[in-house]
Order: sequence, then C-alpha cells, then structure tokens
Amino acid sequence: MTGDEPLVRWQWIADHTGELAEYTGIHLRLGLLPVLFGLIVSVPLGILCHRWRWLYPPVLTVSNILYSIPSLALFMIFVRYTGLTEQTVMIPLTLYTLSVLVPNVVDGLASVPEPVRLAATAMGFGAVRRVVQVELPIAVPVVIAGVRVAAVSSISLVAVGQLIGQGGLGYYITRGLQLDFPTPIVTAIVLIMLLALATDALLVLAQRLLTPWSRNKVTSA
Repeated sequence: MTGDEPLVRWQWIADHTGELAEYTGIHLRLGLLPVLFGLIVSVPLGILCHRWRWLYPPVLTVSNILYSIPSLALFMIFVRYTGLTEQTVMIPLTLYTLSVLVPNVVDGLASVPEPVRLAATAMGFGAVRRVVQVELPIAVPVVIAGVRVAAVSSISLVAVGQLIGQGGLGYYITRGLQLDFPTPIVTAIVLIMLLALATDALLVLAQRLLTPWSRNKVTSA
C-alpha cells in the first residue's frame, strides 16, 4: 500500500457484495451456534450448581481454566480430532461461553426472592415445574446479560479461526494482510462490529419481549 492510496476502495466493496454477504452469514453461524450450544449446556448445569452449591466452585474453576486457554491453542488441539472443519472453531467457542453463562444462570436463579419460591411450592408446584415456570423466567434478565457478553465475544473470536481456514470474515483480514490491501481488512472489521452490535440489540429486544413485567414497572414509574 502506497501513501496516496485510499484506505477503502468502495468499488472493491461493490464488486464483492455477494461474497461479503456469504462470508457474513458464515461468520454469524460460527459465532452464534456456540452461544446456543453453550446456553443448552449452561442452563441445566447452572440449575444443578444452584441446587447443590458444592458443585459450583469446581464447575466455575474448570470453565475459567478453559477460558484462559488461548483460542488458537484450543483450535490446534481440536484439529487433531475434528480436522480443519467448522466444528474445530465452534467447540472451543462453546467452551468459552460456559465461563460467562454458568455464573449468570446461577446468579439469575439466586436473584429469585425466597417468598416467590415458597408461594410456588404452596401452590403445588414441584421442583422442576417451579424452576421452569417461575424461577427461570425471573432469572431471564441476568441470563440474557450473560448471553449478550458471550455472543459479542464469540462473534469477535471467530476471526481467529481463519488461521485454520474457518474464520468467516476473518478471511478478508488475512487476505488483506497478505496482499497489503487495507480495504478487505477494514470492511471485515466493520462488518464484525455491526454483527456484534446487531446481535446485542436483538438480545435486548428479546429480553424485553420475555420480561413484559419489567416494561410495566418502567411505565408505572
């Protein structure tokens, strides 16, 4: 890149719109599926940790240790078993979400007032029904706060997967570096930021839809 070249060549973006859209879809899939899988694991695991408190410290320790491992190192470990596939990226990203989602599920359940639990029990709710129909809905704001953090983090980390050929928009970052051409790099960074912002906004909207009583409180106030 010479000093007089523009940072972004708009014609290049126009010529690669279809390709950019395809890689954006791939990036979104690689970033959000691990969050979904992490949530599927974290909700029952968080319920167990809240019910049996002795289980929480070791689960939290293991999840934090996994989170401390650099993503590239985890990718290299899983390459031996899953090859240069999307699973090699999604499995580590799923493991990373646990360090955020499990504590938020536990904290969300802990935020449920004890009188609410007692009232549900007095109404004949069993343990499972009480958790599903009473405690989890009340815990939704705290859980979604964790999902928001996990989703944004996952979307940003996907690009690292390009080092094994599965990085979504990360392809344009490495390609731009190889060609000393900043346009694809800037474009990829902006698209990743927009994906993170859009995902976060949708999760905020989902929280409002799932917790209508919180809107009523704001309105009445």
